[in-house]
Amino acid sequence: MEIRHLVYFHMLAKELHFGRAAAKLFISQPPLSRQIRELEAELGLLLFERNNKRVALTEAGRYFLSESTALLQQLEKAKLKARQIHDSLAGTFRLGYISSAPRSILAQVLKTIKVQYPFLRVNLYEAATQRQRAALESGTLDLGIARAPVLAPQLEQRLLLTEYFCLAKPKGKKIPLRELATQSFVSFNKDYAPDYHQQFLYCCHQLGFEPQVIHECNNMPSILELVAGGMGLAIVPQSVRKLFRFTDLDFVPLRQLPVRTETMLVFDPENRQPALPVFVALLEKAYQHFSNSLGKHT
Repeated sequence: MEIRHLVYFHMLAKELHFGRAAAKLFISQPPLSRQIRELEAELGLLLFERNNKRVALTEAGRYFLSESTALLQQLEKAKLKARQIHDSLAGTFRLGYISSAPRSILAQVLKTIKVQYPFLRVNLYEAATQRQRAALESGTLDLGIARAPVLAPQLEQRLLLTEYFCLAKPKGKKIPLRELATQSFVSFNKDYAPDYHQQFLYCCHQLGFEPQVIHECNNMPSILELVAGGMGLAIVPQSVRKLFRFTDLDFVPLRQLPVRTETMLVFDPENRQPALPVFVALLEKAYQHFSNSLGKHT
């Protein structure tokens, strides 16, 4: 039994007319009749009752139709999946990101990738800029969402977002800027994110005080949770107001500071991972929309 036998059988079972079935199969009627006889001979039974006036399925024919329909449907699914694998990106893509990266952007990009490239697996790694840089240089990471500066001239860098800093404090707490020197602060661990820690110190010095850092963390959500719990204040990028919906926090813009922070897309231009340009394009577009929406709320 060959696949064409099933295809011819199904067309005849649908049309119940040899002439119409043959026309839709783009063959003449005698080859169709011959294929049906061969199928019946192999099965050892009649699939159709036919005479000069009508063609009808036998009871055995109706059963064989229902069972063979599932076989043909499975075959079509296999053909479709094979074409998708051939046409789609496949394998594993490794994406790094800093803890302040918008989760909404990551989710949006991953949803698009899943639809367009269903056989591509994406591994996500939350890591500080320094660790991402080392992983990109060693080839263990394909693309990174990092915070400037990224001191690696051999890596290509694309600007995603430029923003001001702001002061995160417990909701409703009145703290004049001139009294910041008397407050406790929460910040990134200086060994985990040394460049960000230096930016934090620079901001404080520009505001005229030396910060009393009593807690250090390795990710932005932890910093904000400690601030919300009354454990201190924090100087953070303004976008965290939109990224983390802490209802018990207030954010005070610090536009008077002569420094802004930049989020970068970083990758090795020699990387031949076929999914790399796809991710770069999707992330640049998503960050552009995010930056526009952020500007409307500043």
